[in-house]
Amino acid sequence: MQTILGSGGAIGIELAKALIEYTSEIRLVSRNPKKVNSTDQLFPADITNRNELENAVKNSDIVYVTAGFPYNHKVWADKWPKFIGDLIAVCNNENCKLVFFDNIYMYDKNYLSGMTEDTPINPPSKKGEIRDTIAQMILDEANSGKLKALIARSADFYGPSIENTSILTETVFKPLSKGKKANWLGGDRYKHSFTFTVDAGKATALLGNTEAAYGQVWHLPTASNPLTGKQWIEKIADKLNVKPKYQVAPKFLVQILGLFMPIMRETVEMLYQYDRDYIFDSSKFEKEFNFKPTKYEEGIDIIVNTDYLNINSSI
Repeated sequence: MQTILGSGGAIGIELAKALIEYTSEIRLVSRNPKKVNSTDQLFPADITNRNELENAVKNSDIVYVTAGFPYNHKVWADKWPKFIGDLIAVCNNENCKLVFFDNIYMYDKNYLSGMTEDTPINPPSKKGEIRDTIAQMILDEANSGKLKALIARSADFYGPSIENTSILTETVFKPLSKGKKANWLGGDRYKHSFTFTVDAGKATALLGNTEAAYGQVWHLPTASNPLTGKQWIEKIADKLNVKPKYQVAPKFLVQILGLFMPIMRETVEMLYQYDRDYIFDSSKFEKEFNFKPTKYEEGIDIIVNTDYLNINSSI
């Protein structure tokens, strides 16, 4: 049994699609799980409840964590460490492997222009400190030999059928598709990598089913030579056949918006990712598994062709 905790999100859905290549025994766990494959087992649960978590993980060979909590550092501080502590204990009791889908918030902001698995850890934000804490909890347990675990790390992501979880969808695809101005945070002249969710799902499934991958951190496959903010907007506008109208939201404006919008208030501490080049290197994974990431132009085309009507009709 291979179990996905947080199966309803963009990554969980793509992971479920990819896992069918390795097993027909897939358990999808969330508050309201929905089938991705016809053979999926649905298991409604609150994973922050220890008893429900134990039942959700029971008899699993591999557990994948693609779950997320509300984007608020106080919620993260309350939920993440306890959940990971409980999950490690449960996985040890069940003798199952753990695959944790992670981000790059813990990396030193002065090294974002060429991020690898060896990038220095020096979290520049409160949310980054929490991500560092939980990643280290998993790695410490893996290094002790008590738990077989790996960390699959992604850049910001984009892809088809994403609802409210991709900043690129919310600030560029949706506004442009409705004839409105796109928005870009920080500065539009900096390069910014995005991981394509379909690639992330396939790669995470591959890692989980590769014994030698455990005990390591892996950057998920992400196209090289990322676009600048301006280029992202221009290419997306071109695919949508609209004018590339946009505005840049500098830090002071985001701070003002944060007085009225909680999500913007939480975004302020993360703006360092948009005032410098943000380049994600996945060459370790690409070489090990001979995997070619989806090119940015191709990814944009897939999203527009798959989601154009959905983008226009939502929000």
